[in-house]
Amino acid sequence: MGHLRRRKRVRQKVSGTGNRPRLAVFRSLKHIYAQLINDELGETVAEASTLSPELKDNLSNGGNIAAAESVGTLIAQKAKQREIEVVVFDRGGHLYHGRIKALAEAARAEGLKF
Repeated sequence: MGHLRRRKRVRQKVSGTGNRPRLAVFRSLKHIYAQLINDELGETVAEASTLSPELKDNLSNGGNIAAAESVGTLIAQKAKQREIEVVVFDRGGHLYHGRIKALAEAARAEGLKF
């Protein structure tokens, strides 16, 4: 339940714009999801997850660090296609550790700045 309190607190401070969208991460036991969100318009600019057609066939398990790295790389590539280089990271109330950290570092390695 602690991550729900953290999520609420973090969301009050983090907001995405057209120039700098919010990279929101949702984590379940089996999968991990990432979205680039423009909060001013309330729309999703890009999304990637372990269920994405680009990744689904290549992953044996969607709930591990390797899968999170793949999602981070894919979301960064989709951001580049839309000419987005800088984002605000929203870890969804989860600690910056494990799969969340792996996704963030893979996105940074692909050239996304936050």
